[in-house]
Amino acid sequence: RPSPEEALQWRDSLEKLLQNSYGLASFLTFLRSEFSEENAEFWVACEDYKKTKSPVKMAEKAKKIYEEFIQTEAPKEVNIDHFTKAVTMKNLVDPSPTSFDMAQKRIFALMEKDSLPRFVRSEFYQELIK
Repeated sequence: RPSPEEALQWRDSLEKLLQNSYGLASFLTFLRSEFSEENAEFWVACEDYKKTKSPVKMAEKAKKIYEEFIQTEAPKEVNIDHFTKAVTMKNLVDPSPTSFDMAQKRIFALMEKDSLPRFVRSEFYQELIK
């Protein structure tokens, strides 16, 4: 469990929150309670994808991420604009560690602007800073 001081830093830094395993778990639990966990799950999947070395594994993961989060009517479709979706689809013709970067940045910005402030106001977070 993080110290209240550590948890307090998350108010101003989604990056610090997502890099802390306890913070990420708390954030995901909160988002699940609101039925909006797909953005954080997509971000985590992208982070995992970027660490993949094998081109074969990378192609498999790219396909899975696309089917789960990007394609229209995907089970956990993330809210990205048409342009970002098109760029991402183009990048997936030849998957590389940066294939999802634009979409991931958009989703990060969305979470920072929308989900983080709600999380900070939530009981989940208030308990952590006591």
